[in-house]
Amino acid sequence: MPTIFKKLFAPLIILVLLTSNLQCQQGQKPPNVLFIAVDDLRTELGVYGHPVVKSPNMDAIASEGSVFNNHFVQVPTCGASRYALLTGMRPMKPAHLRNSAIEEEISGKKENDIPESFIHQLKRNGYYTVGIGKISHSADGLVYGYEEPVSTKKELPHSWDELLFNPGKWGTGWNAFFAYANGENRQSLKKQVKPYEAGEVNDKGYPDGLTTELAIAKLRELKDKKSPFFMGVGFFKPHLPFNAPKRYWDLYDREQIPVSPNPNIPENINLKSLHESGEFNGYALGDELPNLSEPASIDYAKKLGHAYLASISYIDAQIGMIWDELKVLGLDKNTIIVIWGDHGWHLGDQRVWGKHTLFENALNSALIIRSPFEEHQNKNIKTIVETVDIYPTIMEMCRIDMKHKIDGESFRDSFIADKPNTDQVAYSYFRNGISLRTDRYRLTKYFRKEEPTVELYDHVSDPYETKNIAHINQDIVQSLMPLLEKGNTGLYEED
Repeated sequence: MPTIFKKLFAPLIILVLLTSNLQCQQGQKPPNVLFIAVDDLRTELGVYGHPVVKSPNMDAIASEGSVFNNHFVQVPTCGASRYALLTGMRPMKPAHLRNSAIEEEISGKKENDIPESFIHQLKRNGYYTVGIGKISHSADGLVYGYEEPVSTKKELPHSWDELLFNPGKWGTGWNAFFAYANGENRQSLKKQVKPYEAGEVNDKGYPDGLTTELAIAKLRELKDKKSPFFMGVGFFKPHLPFNAPKRYWDLYDREQIPVSPNPNIPENINLKSLHESGEFNGYALGDELPNLSEPASIDYAKKLGHAYLASISYIDAQIGMIWDELKVLGLDKNTIIVIWGDHGWHLGDQRVWGKHTLFENALNSALIIRSPFEEHQNKNIKTIVETVDIYPTIMEMCRIDMKHKIDGESFRDSFIADKPNTDQVAYSYFRNGISLRTDRYRLTKYFRKEEPTVELYDHVSDPYETKNIAHINQDIVQSLMPLLEKGNTGLYEED
C-alpha cells in the first residue's frame, strides 16, 4: 500500500480495532462472583504476615489477587456488620447496631425500587443468585431463634434464587452454628461446654465441611448456566466455639503460638470502652473465665490461640477445595472471588476475648479479592477501605450502574495504583461511640457520661493501642473531630 494510503487509512484501522475490542468486551459474559464470608476472621493469615498460621489456600488466592491491609468494618458484631455489607449503608439508628438489623430492616418487607441488598441488585441485573450458609446474620438465612424450630421466613426475601444449607446431624442452622462433633450443640448442652474442641472427625464432621460439599456440587450445576452467577458461601469458623477436626490442631506446636502483644488495659481509658468477655465466658466449662480483672494465664491464652488458628486452617482447607473445583471447571477465568471477615476479634488484646469494641482488633478484618482482570492481580493494598465500599466495588467490577445512593464508595481504583478514596478514612460504631480510622490515627468519641469520652491512638508509635493520648494531643483531636462528626449519621446525640 502506498505511503499516502497508509496515512489516510491508519486512523480508520485503529478506530475499527478499538470499536471491535469494545464490542468484544461488551459482548463478553459478565463475571461470576464467589463471595466467601468467614465469621470472626481477623487478619490472622500468612498473607498478612502472621508468623505461624497455616493458611496456604487463602494466601494463594491472595497472591493471584489483592489483599487489603486496612479494611475496617462498620460494626463489630455479626448481624450489624453484614447489614452494612449488604446495603452499603453506615448505621443510622440503634437498630443498625444489633444482630437483628437485617431481620428488623429487611425481612418481611415488600420489594421496592431500591434493592434490599447488593445481591438483590445483581439478581435484578441478570445474575442467578445462590446462598449457602451464613451470608446474612442467620446461620442458614432464615429467621428463627436459637432454640426454635426452623422457619421458612428469609432474612433476605428478594435476594436469592436459591437458599441452601445442610445442617447434618445437628438438625437446624443454629444448632449447626454452635456444633460439637458428637451432634450436640451449645444450646442442647445448656452452655455446659468448652469454647474449643479438637474433634476426632473428618472435615464433614463439622458443619462447614457440609457447606463446602454443597458449594462444590452447586458450582458443577452452575458451570453451564448461560447467565452469570453470584454464589455466597458463609463459613462459621473461627466463630466460637473454636471447634475443628484434630488434624488441623496437629498442624501447630502450641509452644510456638504467639500471645497478645497487648494483654493489658490501655492507659487513660474508662473500662466502659471494653467488656468482660461475656459471650466467651458463656461457654461455662472453659479452663478459665478471663475478664478485665483477671486476665487469662499464658498457658490458656496459648491454648485458645491454638484453637483459633486450627479453626482458621480448617476453613482455609474448605476454601481451597472450592477454589480447586472452580479451576477444574474452568470457572476461575471469569469469576471474582471475595473473601471477607465480618469483623475482627480480641484474642486477649486489651484483656478482651471477643469482638464488640471500637479497638483495632475488633474492627480490622480480612479482605481478599481475586478477579480475572489483570489490573487487580498481585496487589498488596494499604488504602483504607470500609465494608460499605464492597457493594459499589462489586457493582463496578460487574459493570452494573447504581441507580440509588449509598454511603460506600468504590475502591476499584485502589487495585490499579493504591489510590485513596475521597477521605481515606473508615467509620465504625458500637458501645455508644463512633471511631474514625485515618492512615495514622484512631480517634474514638463515646456518647456517655463516663470520662474520658475521647480516645486517640497513634498507629505509628503505638500500633497495639496501649495508651490513649487524647488528653496530651488536643490539637490533633480538634483537627480530626470535624471529620469524625461527619460520620455521625444521626445515630447519637450528646447526653
